[in-house]
Amino acid sequence: MRQQKKSLVSSVLALTTLAMVSGALTLATPAKAVESFPNGDPINLVVPYPPGGSNDSFARAVGAKLGEVLNTTVVISNKGGAGGTIGAAQVARAKPDGYTLVAVSSGFTTNAAIQPSLPFDPVKDFKGVAMMAKGPFIVAVRESLPISSVSELIAMAKERPGELNYSSSGPGSSNQFATEMFNTAAGVNMTHVPYRGMGPATAALMGDQVDVLIASGPSLLPAINTGKAKAIAITSAEASPIAPQLPPVAKDVPGYEFTIWWGILAPADTPDAVVEKLNEAIQTVVAMPEIHDFFVREGAEPASGGAAAFQRQIVDDIALWKKVAADSNITAQK
Repeated sequence: MRQQKKSLVSSVLALTTLAMVSGALTLATPAKAVESFPNGDPINLVVPYPPGGSNDSFARAVGAKLGEVLNTTVVISNKGGAGGTIGAAQVARAKPDGYTLVAVSSGFTTNAAIQPSLPFDPVKDFKGVAMMAKGPFIVAVRESLPISSVSELIAMAKERPGELNYSSSGPGSSNQFATEMFNTAAGVNMTHVPYRGMGPATAALMGDQVDVLIASGPSLLPAINTGKAKAIAITSAEASPIAPQLPPVAKDVPGYEFTIWWGILAPADTPDAVVEKLNEAIQTVVAMPEIHDFFVREGAEPASGGAAAFQRQIVDDIALWKKVAADSNITAQK
């Protein structure tokens, strides 16, 4: 009997030790995975739009340097369609290990504010990693439109209600929000012509197919610099060092202001330690002089801040744009 009890105690101790070891291994494995991130596997940075436009150019510039900082390869994958929804949905469903990310802009939050049904939850299915850059929009008109200022644009729009049109990268895009806010604030009615991406929207302006486009510097500067479009204003509240020659829209439309940001998201369950490592690496990249100069040339400026602050920005922006959409009657179909 004594021998049986001794054997039973030994068995219990053995099982307890095994459980403790197993638990330690279970706890250690994620920590080890985080410590070894990245382990040499490439990071896939998805751009949820076709090539061209600010999301694409910023992702490529930052991605190349991010690979150097993390000693790995960052592959840019363009997955356009449905106003950025297709590419974002792919990342939302991806393995949350830090190796699949998505590059978005403020359009991610404006689109989320008006879409009645998305294949993902814009807050619960993603985790903010880092903001890359921020900046105002530029107001541009087709080269052949006989105006050179916001006041002249307003006067023409009031003389020809509904006749002037503007392009955007799609329903719910930040371009649409910026222009509909202008319509409301200036008391005009320009007609929305949505395109599938920023590249086609800009090409429409350059080809005299639309009259107006309010968009980021990276999207518009090539057209402006080649004389195929005219810049008439900037959407910051005051004159901006990004384009000091352009007056703010607020000079003619008091109170008008619109800024955009660009950033990187990960699937929601990505470990915080991996997100923090990515955030630190991205902040290192955007602080590089060559990246700073690239952003400025493209009409933006580097942004900094922690992952948690970026996540709060996304939540706050969606709430704000829902209110703007209601006030300006912006819908997914408009």
